[in-house]
Amino acid sequence: MTEEELTALAARGDQDAFAQLVERHQGKVYGLTLRLTGSPEDAMDLTQETFFNAWRGLPNFHAESKFSTWLYRLAANAAIDFLRRERRRRSLLTVPLTGEDGDRALDIPDRRLDPQGEAERRELQGAIQRGLARLTAEHREILVLREFTGLSYAEIAQVLRLEEGTVKSRIARARLALRRALLEDGNFSGPPSST
Repeated sequence: MTEEELTALAARGDQDAFAQLVERHQGKVYGLTLRLTGSPEDAMDLTQETFFNAWRGLPNFHAESKFSTWLYRLAANAAIDFLRRERRRRSLLTVPLTGEDGDRALDIPDRRLDPQGEAERRELQGAIQRGLARLTAEHREILVLREFTGLSYAEIAQVLRLEEGTVKSRIARARLALRRALLEDGNFSGPPSST
């Protein structure tokens, strides 16, 4: 069954159709909330909250966007609200980002059987996670949506309710901020000098 058919059935109260939608999207929703919060426990709670909100809001869902895009908007909003509450609760918010099975990792060649390659991959992932943790919530969110969740510019614009041009410029600024953070930590070299 297509996502549209399942969505229509679920909107009319079909729990089996909704269960299929949950099965199809729970990994990505969990991955998104994990990348935004850095906590597996919080990500699990936010994933459940997202699907609960989706079930409640589904009768009012109008298919001007895809169900998955709407669902990612719900997940991103839940994570952002959670982070705001946490920031208020703590004076300093640190977000250690760690990968989990099922997350879309960086597109790095598979070197699991190569110990040196595995060590380099883990070092690179750790550096990027530390760099992401140093970004503002706005920059971290938009990079996670684009690079880890794989949403298109148009989908990100729908999720964040922004113009597509704004999304592109924020992604460019976020990438520059991440690059600066990685350079400051000594993880990458700057551009070659022109001598």
